[in-house]
Amino acid sequence: MNTDLFSQCCTEIFNKSIEQYHKTDDVDAVIDNPYPKQSVEYLLFLKNSIDTVQWHLEDIIRKPDIDTVEALQIKRRIDKSNQDRTDLVELIDNYFLDKFKNVVKSPDVKINTESPAWAIDRLSILALKIYHMRIETLRTEAATEHIDACKQKLEVLLEQQIDLSTAIDQLLEDLASGKKYMKTYKQMKMYNDPNLNPELYNKK
Repeated sequence: MNTDLFSQCCTEIFNKSIEQYHKTDDVDAVIDNPYPKQSVEYLLFLKNSIDTVQWHLEDIIRKPDIDTVEALQIKRRIDKSNQDRTDLVELIDNYFLDKFKNVVKSPDVKINTESPAWAIDRLSILALKIYHMRIETLRTEAATEHIDACKQKLEVLLEQQIDLSTAIDQLLEDLASGKKYMKTYKQMKMYNDPNLNPELYNKK
């Protein structure tokens, strides 16, 4: 996958994932990933698919009348989803590490505040925000004030998408030219690790 206009390709993949989910609107539906399994496109589609399912799980768990047992099950599922999302971001960053491993760094090379994949993670969530905010602007039963407010929010989100996409493409360009370099750090989430969460290891 060419890094030129990489963000545009990401958004197209994310939109395809979101559209696929909403054909069934079912958090238990099987993800049908159309890309080759070893490709970065596959990882991007899977990443957004997980984000999309989690988006709807977060909606479900906030229902005022939700059964407490169901809520706990969903909370555990969201915890696992967060770990899966983190693992996928790290895999996407490995793609970039390999892609830029032979780039000669310039004498005044700088490091970025975040890696490419964590910026792409934000782009994935942004695609979901835009999709759902656009739906809010089309609700015929909603008050005019609600529609107008959502239209304004949608404009901001679309502007943010342009800015974030530009920043991602500029970062990749700088990495390719040696103006910047990247490092990755494992997120080391502690709450899911039975050896690091005292509520878990104290129960052994």
